Amino acid sequence: MAAAAQGLVRMPVWRARFVLAALVAGFLLIAGRSLYLQAVKTDFLQEKGEARYARVLEVPATRGRILDRNGEALAVSTPVKSIWAIPSDVSLGSTQRKKVASLLVMDAGEIDRRLSDGSRDFVYLKRQVSPETAEAVAALGIKGVHEQQEYRRYYPAGEVTAHIVGFTGVDDAGQEGVELSHQALLGGRAGSRRVIKDRLGQIVEDVESIRAAQAGADLTLSIDARLQSLVFGALKAAVEAHRAKAAAAVLVDVRTGEVLALANVPSYNPNNRTRLSGAQLRNRAVTDMFEPGSTLKPFTVAAALESGKVQPGTLIPTAGGRMTIGRYTIHDSHPAAAMTVAQVIQKSSNVGAAKIALGLPREAMWDFFRRVGFGAAPPVGFPGAASGRLRPSRTWQPIEQATMAYGHGIAVSLLQLAHAYTVFATDGELVPLTLVKATTFASGEKIVSTETARAVRAMLELAVQNGGTAPRARIMGWRVAGKTGTAHKQENGAYAANKYLSSFVGFAPASAPRLLFAVMVDEPSAGQYYGGSVAAPVFAQVMQGALRTVGEPYDAPLEPIQLPGEGDDDAREST
Repeated sequence: MAAAAQGLVRMPVWRARFVLAALVAGFLLIAGRSLYLQAVKTDFLQEKGEARYARVLEVPATRGRILDRNGEALAVSTPVKSIWAIPSDVSLGSTQRKKVASLLVMDAGEIDRRLSDGSRDFVYLKRQVSPETAEAVAALGIKGVHEQQEYRRYYPAGEVTAHIVGFTGVDDAGQEGVELSHQALLGGRAGSRRVIKDRLGQIVEDVESIRAAQAGADLTLSIDARLQSLVFGALKAAVEAHRAKAAAAVLVDVRTGEVLALANVPSYNPNNRTRLSGAQLRNRAVTDMFEPGSTLKPFTVAAALESGKVQPGTLIPTAGGRMTIGRYTIHDSHPAAAMTVAQVIQKSSNVGAAKIALGLPREAMWDFFRRVGFGAAPPVGFPGAASGRLRPSRTWQPIEQATMAYGHGIAVSLLQLAHAYTVFATDGELVPLTLVKATTFASGEKIVSTETARAVRAMLELAVQNGGTAPRARIMGWRVAGKTGTAHKQENGAYAANKYLSSFVGFAPASAPRLLFAVMVDEPSAGQYYGGSVAAPVFAQVMQGALRTVGEPYDAPLEPIQLPGEGDDDAREST
């Protein structure tokens, strides 16, 4: 044993002291680091801790309502829930899967597909479900499946106001119509709040509000829901009666420039957009361009009156209703050897309008068309508003200037055409249009003299009398002024022989115009296609109801309207 003891090696004292010093230094380093993190640099640990249990949630803002001019709701937001999940936390049995699929009206395979990616921390199972459905899903107690508050837009008037109001997407942002053009006002600003969640994702404590949600503001439109319904119903009946492809209309208060109604057929239900076609979504009154036909003749005449070249009684030689320029011949439906300028409008003479136009410098004619708004999108703040087509005057050939006089070779939207006609419905002012309720009368740009505006207005009143092209536009109790249009449609670069677009633009009371109405019917195919037979009756129906609704005083005797007999019908016009 003594030998064994003598064999032991004694450790140097300095080594033991070194190990002890290293241990003490390590302890002090750890203690110092701990003290530094807990007492000095606290943000680091707090960030790491909060990353595991704290969350910042978005608080959705309530979208502002859209109201008609009388306060009737056209769009409101209703609270709904969205069902979401953390795929890695979800474990669904066969029975639970079937129950969830049934409640959410989904295919069980689609649910499996959405939950199959375990690398994702968040997936939606179904957006915008009713609170009752969300409660039923929550009652199943499935780990990893959660719900969140959202809002869904509801449109009480459905298809009647669809093309004006538009709609929002699943994230409650505007996609079409007023919902899109006034997104900043209606949408408000989402808020946020900090919460503490447990490991199952359930909120156990609401810590603080970081930013309060700012609700969107309400928007009051110029639209009158009563008149909108009247216009939509009349368009729908016209499309059915004439087996037409589509129709559109615009009703304007010429004193304020307010659009009181704007409708299209076909339309769609913005509350259920699962099966929509492009034709249903098209806001034809605003976005579609067409050749206006004879509805453009009053502007040709107005330009000539302003130039001093003609007077309403000036006789225009119309050569028996035929006029040849180069290889082209212009025809009239009511041939005559000569007509006054007023009769050119009354009888809708193409030859007369062409001769009047050719007496003007092409630059002057182009400038007048441009000043009344053709070739530029009307500034109504509506998405997709068409600018139309007005080619530079330097490219015009004589035949083009002649045909443009009666609405061929130029393209406009119905909203543009209605806007331009405000020049005749007022004493020569181009009234700016608005879709937002106005509080004062509009002040427009003076385009023509008061004398010219009133002279054309008198001609337009002649056009709706017996002997004109639109006696079916007349209504009992009010004087009416307006102009028909019938144009062949273009197809594959040429005019289709049997496809027409029928239109009418007019206003009443003619003694002191209040309401202006423009309507077009696309491809009527039930036998009649002239504007005086197809579009003028729609004008009469809507204008009579609208004037009664707004309480406009009568300016004509309350006597039944005597329309011409079937054989004497003068509704035919030159196309």
